[in-house]
Amino acid sequence: MVGGVVRTADGSSFASGAGAVTSIGIDIVDPQLQASIAGILADVEAELRDSVFSADPFVTEAARHLVEAGGKRFRPLLVALGAHFGDPAAPLVVPAAVVMELTHLATLYHDDVMDEAPVRRGAPSANSRWTNSVAILVGDYLFARAADLAADLGIEAVRLQARTFARLVHGQIAETVGPHGGEPSVDHYLQVIGDKTGSLIATSARFGGMFGGAPAEHVEALAGYGETIGVAFQLSDDLLDIASDSAQSGKTPGTDLREGVHTLPVLYALGSDDGDAASRRLREILAAGPVTDDDLHAEALGLLRESPALKRARETVRGYAEEARSRLAPLPPGPARQAMQSLCDFIADRTN
Repeated sequence: MVGGVVRTADGSSFASGAGAVTSIGIDIVDPQLQASIAGILADVEAELRDSVFSADPFVTEAARHLVEAGGKRFRPLLVALGAHFGDPAAPLVVPAAVVMELTHLATLYHDDVMDEAPVRRGAPSANSRWTNSVAILVGDYLFARAADLAADLGIEAVRLQARTFARLVHGQIAETVGPHGGEPSVDHYLQVIGDKTGSLIATSARFGGMFGGAPAEHVEALAGYGETIGVAFQLSDDLLDIASDSAQSGKTPGTDLREGVHTLPVLYALGSDDGDAASRRLREILAAGPVTDDDLHAEALGLLRESPALKRARETVRGYAEEARSRLAPLPPGPARQAMQSLCDFIADRTN
């Protein structure tokens, strides 16, 4: 999917909304599946705009700010794919996808406040355009709208959406507070990603199966796939911040290093006992905190790119991608399962 556009195996694409061009690596070969997914995502886009309408024009403008900025629509896409293991035309599939995307968008408003981010999806963030208070309140409004729509899906959906939201909050708290004892921890980091990213993607895939009427065992398989592929995708993004050039990643390489964010390769490097000079020098630079000096930043980035830590992180990403693939085993073969498998291949290969 490319900024609301799903990329097909032959390189063509079909639009489902506007936004920045950002591939998420799902190849959809079957023309009927292409058409069905395009239709669902077009309906999701229309309902997203309607769902954030308020009698107050300012609230409508602020709430539509990120909706109109576009985005990958990864979560609605997984709802749509999951529904194809049942009936994708079932009436609650599109509302379920809207609930998931609204929940995701709400977290972005809050994330931008916590990160003091000036830009989101190529446009001024809500907090920089208005204020932190407005951004927080608009995020709350979107959570409320998602809960309102979830009520139409039934009590189980309300419970699942609430529990997913609770995991998101737990993940954000854990990231903010840090690991117990204050030491960087790989286990803590992976748990944060599972809670902040994997949880909502898992519920998206689950909702697709649920509201498409798929058998219970297929719904569970979809949820397991969503959780694991969500973690894999976030980890691969972290690796791209180190290993790629700006054209590939869409941002300046080493941004996390400058901000002092300890992603998986950095955690592996800090926790290693490799005694070679390069590894020792890398640990020395990283242990000092955010790498803001340009010369040190270039040195650290070069050392990381050649380090055993980056190789180990790549192996971890491939492990998650393969685990996600294995979670698809209970699902019947067909175009939807093939599309989901293609994302496993993409993630396994994108950081090499």
